[in-house]
Amino acid sequence: MNELRELARTLLTDGTVRVIIGWEDARRGARPVFITDPADADKLIFDTRCVHNLVTYLDPRRDNVAELGKIGLVVKGCDAKAVAGLLRESQLTRDDVVLIGVRCGGVLEENELPEAVALSAENVAPRCYGCDNREPKLVDHLLGESQPEPPRPVTTIGERVAALDAQPLEERWAFWTEQFSKCVRCYACRQVCPLCVCERCVVEKSRPRWIEASAHPRGNLSWNITRAIHLAGRCVDCGECERFCPVGIPLSLVNRKLQQIVAERYDYTVSDDPEDPAPIGDYRLDDKQEFIK
Repeated sequence: MNELRELARTLLTDGTVRVIIGWEDARRGARPVFITDPADADKLIFDTRCVHNLVTYLDPRRDNVAELGKIGLVVKGCDAKAVAGLLRESQLTRDDVVLIGVRCGGVLEENELPEAVALSAENVAPRCYGCDNREPKLVDHLLGESQPEPPRPVTTIGERVAALDAQPLEERWAFWTEQFSKCVRCYACRQVCPLCVCERCVVEKSRPRWIEASAHPRGNLSWNITRAIHLAGRCVDCGECERFCPVGIPLSLVNRKLQQIVAERYDYTVSDDPEDPAPIGDYRLDDKQEFIK
């Protein structure tokens, strides 16, 4: 994408930013890249393999990234929602970053390919179906041509959630017990999530110990459910937690179910407008409270 490369070169040359964070071609497909020299701007790409949510590098815990100076960050629509989340929660100020938005028509479920391929029902990332932010608004620059809607995957996340909801309670419990029993407590889901920004995670607190740290069914259930609840009304559906999970736990199903509950109960859907208050930080007298016994 020449437009992206030229803009990156200009921003670095005139000192607007000190580093551009985007994607580059690599042996195993697209991967994140940090560009500090204008001469290296030609490394930048954007295609269907650019699945990573680069907003995780804006996490205030990442001192090594902040030390590089002002950041120019390339974002897709779901990524821009994550930036809005950080702004909404005062983890970032708008002047901290220059956002380079790219119009996105969806990405691949499997990105480790030598070159980009066209999206189809068989290879599209299911989270892309129904995307409402293919042209991010919370950006300083918007690049690329308008993109068509991503193809419908063979099975959507919504259909998978509905199929689980249709099962008896005992079967749903058995399903999630089996899934969470696979967890090895590597915390890759936490590390890659752009909105897991606590300086000290609740799982690391031992006085009192809220969640058992060892990888056994009881501790695994506590960890995964607690993290999911912490993302209720915040998750941007980027799918990075599930993609990085080394044992394949379908975390997107938990996150999507909580999105549905928040939408039904609080009439709230995550957007890239940082002025739109999330339920966790907003109080309304007409909030439904039927769940309080």
